[in-house]
Amino acid sequence: MLKNIKLTVSDEPFVSARADNTFLPNFCQGRAVFLLVLVTELFVLTMVLASSGIKAFSWDYLALVSLFVQWVALLSALLLCGLKNRLERMRLPQTVALVYSLILVVTTLATLIADWIMAGASFTQGQIKIDGYNLLRNLIISAIMAGMVLRYLYMQASLRRQEQAELQARVQALQSRIRPHFLFNSMNIIASLIETDPVTAERVVEDLSELFRASLAGADQPVRLQREIELCQRYVGIEQLRLGSRLKVNWQVASYPDAATIPLLTLQPLIENAIYHGIQPLPEGGVIGVLIQYQAGSLQITVSNPCRVDQPVRESGNQLALDNIRRRMQAFYGAEARLDTHLSDGIFVTQLNYPMRQG
Repeated sequence: MLKNIKLTVSDEPFVSARADNTFLPNFCQGRAVFLLVLVTELFVLTMVLASSGIKAFSWDYLALVSLFVQWVALLSALLLCGLKNRLERMRLPQTVALVYSLILVVTTLATLIADWIMAGASFTQGQIKIDGYNLLRNLIISAIMAGMVLRYLYMQASLRRQEQAELQARVQALQSRIRPHFLFNSMNIIASLIETDPVTAERVVEDLSELFRASLAGADQPVRLQREIELCQRYVGIEQLRLGSRLKVNWQVASYPDAATIPLLTLQPLIENAIYHGIQPLPEGGVIGVLIQYQAGSLQITVSNPCRVDQPVRESGNQLALDNIRRRMQAFYGAEARLDTHLSDGIFVTQLNYPMRQG
């Protein structure tokens, strides 16, 4: 019966996805546009104060300069929003050159139109008196500011990519570090069941195959919460064959949105810790509690397990895994993601909270 089982592993994780080479904010989002308007206005205020000083400060002049500069900034943001998909497909030097040129072109057009309006021209007159010095001044200021802003955005994006790369390396190391004892025990279980219970042996092989496939999958995208729960149940099923009646798991899964997601293999190491650092050292074993709740747009996952009173709670291996999960969740969800632990009456409790994102 076991000869028909295939251990399939998708090659998708080994295909390098195309990196997003754009370092620009998404100007199609309101938050990015609001920050652009705010930064632009601060720049205008600084420029007006530097040119006129406090005593000669004019609100009218500030309003006039703000109107012009905000016009350039918002029109540039609108064009960058429209070109977003094209920019993401371009190489970095091409992206910088296009964005830089676009800002200068917008500045030139805005200056010409502003000069036309200030000169009292109408659409019927069709004449524009170009102030070359004014145009040159605006282009120089625009070129300097655009260069500084683009450099800042590039450095900020580079720092984010470096942090993500370091996190990805830690996550991959954590995923690839399947406990050798778990693998050996699983193979021994399969070997012992082939003759006596081939159906169960086949199920163990299938469960082990799914766990290895998940371990080799990319960790940069969340999966459906239901998928993570299924993987954990497969893992628990294998461990229950090893520990027998010493290991029991009480699943309490409250209603949650079907589209709820979680980073792949986040819940599994929490249960693994509960088994290896809680249940396994106890001769009588115990019950692991897994409670999943959805409240006010956030998911709360609580894993509890009994532990020996004389056993240190903060074992190095246990704490390392928890720290990795904490950093990983914060990289996905920011400061809203929390992982807390506490010991109460011989029960070690791990609680994970994070905002729900729909897949």
